[in-house]
Amino acid sequence: MLFEVQNKMVSSEIFSRYFSCDYKMCKGACCVEGNGGAPINEDEMGLLELHLDKILPYIHLEGKRKIEKDGFFYSDWENEKATQLVHGKNCVFSQKTEEGTIVCGIELAFLNNKIPFNKPISCQLYPIRVQNLKNGAALNYHEWDICKAAILLGEKNKIPVYQFLKNAIINAFGEEFYKELELIDVEWQEYSKKPPKQ
Repeated sequence: MLFEVQNKMVSSEIFSRYFSCDYKMCKGACCVEGNGGAPINEDEMGLLELHLDKILPYIHLEGKRKIEKDGFFYSDWENEKATQLVHGKNCVFSQKTEEGTIVCGIELAFLNNKIPFNKPISCQLYPIRVQNLKNGAALNYHEWDICKAAILLGEKNKIPVYQFLKNAIINAFGEEFYKELELIDVEWQEYSKKPPKQ
């Protein structure tokens, strides 16, 4: 089922599915696995270019070398921009902690007050994926094998996808958008409790 919110089509799965990242289990695998780098928009491109020198101390040496050689982004087959990968796997902006968890160097720089912005919104919003449409956008839930632990933790604590992503959704679409999602969730919960028609 889809809901329309501010010219955006929102899947009911962001209300019905549960999710909560469990970094102890996944070790930040989303920064390594996948078919390409993290999608980045034009605004993020400009910010990354402007603040790149402040981010570089927070990323892995191989990432720095890749950026020095090929830049921090590439264009995919649809001419969309994405972060470069090291050896076709790790995002160039990734870093490994002493515990072996992969973390985002952009986010580390942001949390250390070195830059005024966080990691790409495509990363912040996962497991919601945004598809740009002619007259708006579609927000869909995406399920990935490497996030099984996040699904289990979300189910255990009863955290719907949209609630887990509250800050990211507000960053991307504003507080009013999120408030509308909350209202829809109330309606959705009531609808879900109704017995099926015979």
